[in-house]
Amino acid sequence: MTAILHDSSTIEFEVYGPVDAPALLLPVNPAPPVEGPEADQLRAWGGDPALGHSLIKGFSEHFRVVAFDYEAQLQTSPKPETLTPGNLAADFLAVADAAEVPTFAYYGYSWLGLAGLQLAIRTDRLTALVMGGFPPLDGPYAAMLQVTEATYELAGAPVSTTPVEPGDWDSTEVAMSKEQAQQFVTLYRALQSFDDHAVHVSCPRLCIAGSADNIQYGERWGNAYVSIGAAVEKNQSRLEELGWAVHLLPGLDHLQAMHADKILPIAEPWLREQLLA
Repeated sequence: MTAILHDSSTIEFEVYGPVDAPALLLPVNPAPPVEGPEADQLRAWGGDPALGHSLIKGFSEHFRVVAFDYEAQLQTSPKPETLTPGNLAADFLAVADAAEVPTFAYYGYSWLGLAGLQLAIRTDRLTALVMGGFPPLDGPYAAMLQVTEATYELAGAPVSTTPVEPGDWDSTEVAMSKEQAQQFVTLYRALQSFDDHAVHVSCPRLCIAGSADNIQYGERWGNAYVSIGAAVEKNQSRLEELGWAVHLLPGLDHLQAMHADKILPIAEPWLREQLLA
């Protein structure tokens, strides 16, 4: 099944789970788990080779999951001038329209968690929001602009074949074209005036983050400091006053807290409580 996005490019999506269950929009790769050396490399860096597959399997028992790999679509059809928060939300609504789900919950992690917040303030169709790996208050918008602008400057250069030690983020190569990198510069530039303290989200909402999800980048990246876990911890009381459920995963960094076996035990029963009680 296919949806048409804001730039007239198309994206494939797949639907899983009971036909009459509440819908859940899930921007993940629905392909089978990665295996072999690629899986070993992902694990070495803290990634989850079965992430999309496991999330779909876990959520689709009780929800009608609409899964679409938006990150892969951005790689094949970059949107260097048009990846704005409004167009991002419009793309997700286009997927929901094509899947014929008038209302839906949403789960996204990292910048796709940020995308969920932008979606929530632009539509009344959202029944619940699960925002992982990005703080609803004091989001690192300025720091991420630094990182994405540095990434853009490094993009397009020949990629070295010298192996990089897992965890050495400062030495990683930028395997992106200029167009692929520029779309994220466009997104974060558009978010520089965004005041997350002025946001009102009315649907049930859950924030999940690793307590150790705070990244100090080196000189190549403008010495940016991206605070995620610390920002959530600092604002936990305020978030709860605003109606957020907050879960900090002790000692986990950005990739570790993303794993399906960390997210599902929190998000799946919470969504059932909100939508199926």
